[in-house]
Amino acid sequence: MPILVTGGAGYIGSHTVIELIQSGEEVVIVDNLSNASRESLDRIREITGVEPKFYEGDIRNQSYLEFIFFAHNIESVIHFAGLKAVGESVKEPLKYYENNVAGTISLCNAMANAKVNRLIFSSSATVYGDSDIMPLHEGLPTGIPSNPYGQTKLMVETVLNDLAMANPDLSLGLLRYFNPIGAHPSGLIGEDPLGIPNNLVPFVVRVATGVYPQVMVFGSDYPTKDGTGIRDYIHVMDLAKGHVKCLKYLKSRTGVHTFNLGTGQGYSVLDVIETFREVSGKSIPIQMTDRREGDVAECWAETQKAKRVLGWEAELGIQEMIEDTWRWQRNCGCNSG
Repeated sequence: MPILVTGGAGYIGSHTVIELIQSGEEVVIVDNLSNASRESLDRIREITGVEPKFYEGDIRNQSYLEFIFFAHNIESVIHFAGLKAVGESVKEPLKYYENNVAGTISLCNAMANAKVNRLIFSSSATVYGDSDIMPLHEGLPTGIPSNPYGQTKLMVETVLNDLAMANPDLSLGLLRYFNPIGAHPSGLIGEDPLGIPNNLVPFVVRVATGVYPQVMVFGSDYPTKDGTGIRDYIHVMDLAKGHVKCLKYLKSRTGVHTFNLGTGQGYSVLDVIETFREVSGKSIPIQMTDRREGDVAECWAETQKAKRVLGWEAELGIQEMIEDTWRWQRNCGCNSG
């Protein structure tokens, strides 16, 4: 029976759709294309030989979602749709609460009306807040996220936990991502955000290709080895495989199941930029500037639960992440600004 992937034309969604198809699943995509393009659907078909059914629409439109559920007899949902830029969320918080929280409530109502009980939610390590405990593990209490984006992820987790208390038939997976980068090894699909990138690696790509003159490094005075922020970067293909593993796990279980998806290894902003210089052979000028509001100093994952329970662990390191990113750029000429 089909799986509905919300936001399936986006960066993480499209890579997960590829993994789902290649594992034998039937996929239906709904995406409003606010930060994606139809070209990603063509690339999915080119890689897999399968063209998933696609609906252009917004998850806040509950009646439209219900039409999709009943038209395709949807069995499970993987929920990626939402806004994700930390800085923008600080400037436009209501936009994030409306899209990420209200949109998820609309989706859950549609699922309930269609009697669909299985959902994987694209959550975030930001739900741990500015924790002094590293690495972050699933047994930690959630904290106070430092930005509205993180708050929306925590609010949705709260909604889903409350729903599971009210309905024992629900089977819910909360996947707390760390920092996805990289691209499909074919070089045919990768991250190509619309407008000015909000995340480090796609911005570095645009500096390497001459679109922008330099990388702005937000904060050089963090209490880290080189003063720049440290993050747990995970290859998007490893992340996609984690969703397939979680879906299989949920098919025979109910309740709420929470997993970190990361590598357990932290890299600084300057580590990432230097690796990109080595891989690309390009000069990557940088400019140090003030910290960005809402950012934390360091964040990386404890990943043993996913390994023990799901049989999943990240296999690709920072070198492969950057190599695949650069291959995607060279093959497709994307990220042109």
